[in-house]
Amino acid sequence: MGWVRVVLRGGVLGLLTYGCLVILLLVRLIERPLCGQNRPVTPHIAQFVCRSAFVILGIRMRVTGRPMRGHGAVVANHASWFDIFTLNAPQRIYFVAKSEVAGWAGIGWLARATGTVFINRKGSEAKLQQDVFEARLKAGHRLLFFPEGTSTDGLRVLPFKSTLFAAFFADGLPAELQIQPVSVVYHGPPGQDPRFYGWWGDMEFIPHLVKLLAAPRQGSVDVVFHDPVKVSAFADRKALAAYCEERVRSAFPA
Repeated sequence: MGWVRVVLRGGVLGLLTYGCLVILLLVRLIERPLCGQNRPVTPHIAQFVCRSAFVILGIRMRVTGRPMRGHGAVVANHASWFDIFTLNAPQRIYFVAKSEVAGWAGIGWLARATGTVFINRKGSEAKLQQDVFEARLKAGHRLLFFPEGTSTDGLRVLPFKSTLFAAFFADGLPAELQIQPVSVVYHGPPGQDPRFYGWWGDMEFIPHLVKLLAAPRQGSVDVVFHDPVKVSAFADRKALAAYCEERVRSAFPA
C-alpha cells in the first residue's frame, strides 16, 4: 500500500504543481511586460498549489497570529524542503535561497518561476545582492529569509546569522519597513520519529519525499506568526537578528 500512496499522492501533486507552473509561466508572459517586478496574479497561483499540497498529503496545519500587511520581510526557522509549501500556504511571499537551489532538478525551475531571490555566499557579490534585496523590498515584495543558514531536524532553532539583516537598514527603504518572525513547528505522524518532516545534513531529497508520500498517517505543523516589529526600533542588524531569533525560538518546547 505504501507504493500505491506514493503513486497516487505523487501523481496528483506532480500534475497540480507542474500544471499550475505552465499556467503561471503563461500568465507571467502578460504580467511581466505590464507590471514589471510587480506580480499581481502569479503569487496567487503559487499559493493555491501550496494550500492544495496539504489537502493532497493529508497534513494538518494550525496557524496562530496573522501575516503582516504593508512593506516588510519575514524570517523563519528552516526545517525542511517542505517549508516552501508550509510558509507559502497562509501568505504570498518570495523566498530567498542559496544559489545552489537554482541548479536543483525540478525545484530550481519552480523557484525561478515563482520569483525566488538567489544569493551567493561569496563576499565579492555582497553589494550586488544588497542591491537586489533593496530593489525587491522597494517594489513591495515580501521576502522570506532563513537566517539559520541551513535546515535542521525540526526540533530546534539554530543561532540566526545577522548578515542578511543588514539589507533592512539600507538607506532609501520605506521608513515603516517591518520584519515579522515566524515559527514553523512540525509534529511527526503518531508513532513516528518526531523528526519525521525534518530534512537536514546530507539527507537526499527523493528518499525523503517518498517517505512523506508513503506515510499511512500524517502529522501536523504549527505556523506561528509573531507580531511584526519596525526595523527602526533596533540599533543594528545584530540586535534585530537576536530579537527575531528569540521570538522564533519561543514557539518551541523548552
